[in-house]
Amino acid sequence: MYNRKKTRIVSLGGVKIGGNKPVAIQSMCNTDTRDAKRTIAQINELERAGCEIARVAIPDMAAADALREITDKINIPLVADIHFDYRLAIAAVDGGVDKLRINPGNIGGEENVRAVVEKAKERHIPIRIGVNSGSLEKGILEKYGGVTPEGLVESALGHVKLLEKYDFYDTVISIKASSVSKSVDTYTLLSESVDYPLHVGITEAGTVYGGTVKSAVGIGAILSRGIGDTIRVSLTGDPVEEVRAAKEILKALELRSFGVQFISCPTCGRTQIDLIKIAGLVEDKCRNINKSIKVAVMGCAVNGPGEAKEADIGIAGGKGEGLIFKKGKILRKVPEDRLVEELMKEIDKF
Repeated sequence: MYNRKKTRIVSLGGVKIGGNKPVAIQSMCNTDTRDAKRTIAQINELERAGCEIARVAIPDMAAADALREITDKINIPLVADIHFDYRLAIAAVDGGVDKLRINPGNIGGEENVRAVVEKAKERHIPIRIGVNSGSLEKGILEKYGGVTPEGLVESALGHVKLLEKYDFYDTVISIKASSVSKSVDTYTLLSESVDYPLHVGITEAGTVYGGTVKSAVGIGAILSRGIGDTIRVSLTGDPVEEVRAAKEILKALELRSFGVQFISCPTCGRTQIDLIKIAGLVEDKCRNINKSIKVAVMGCAVNGPGEAKEADIGIAGGKGEGLIFKKGKILRKVPEDRLVEELMKEIDKF
């Protein structure tokens, strides 16, 4: 188990982040926020997949006006993503959002930042300061000769200091880069500098396959250092895939437990059943089972009850048949075409 840094606790809606609270999963809608019906449907779909915090873009006042309807029909906390116009942030708070995500450097000067801060304080709404490697201030880029971890952290701390100037401390910080190594170095340096909760992610990670791998490496490396209170896996695709990937990252690091933990062998020349098909079916059927058990689908006796004995229940393949085993002990032999059905029966008994 990793020794997580104890950050201060920030509350948004019914979710608390920081301290010793579980690392929370966040995703972002890719719907047009002005289309309240579609946005509500997607947020509810994300919630069913395991998302705990949703974020929406607010590009104009029409999107801000849709927030009241959206917040009235969802169950998880909602974050409004604001750029350039501080009035959108104020309207979003009035629309019932649970958190703001802003870059204080691009909403029009200190007085505008102050207006947003005062509104957030009035409604007890936290603010996430989001710094991105693609939008660093010109002065910092010149000082460090480009995008560096030191420059990214300096930018974030400058924004934090501005919020603190107006006695605002319900702050979350994120600093995102598309480089894994730069992200790890940046979050490590940032964590040493503040006790605010940190939102972790690798920005512009890519499509579902490549982006998941890149995010798992980057986010996993940061979390393994005890850093991070919320995460988002940024993928070019269905945001439900972001949630699934985030859950798998947290499960792999043993930071969270989400129902069934599924393991399977990679197959080899010893495999004499259609293990790839069987594994896919079992994983899909287990996706929404809310039981903290480990299920293994293994290709042969070598990788069956012996190697997967730590599993609660599983399959060990044979020639056109397989063994159902439980806690390393064989229960019975089953024909290949009934393996999935019989395994699911045993899982139902847990």
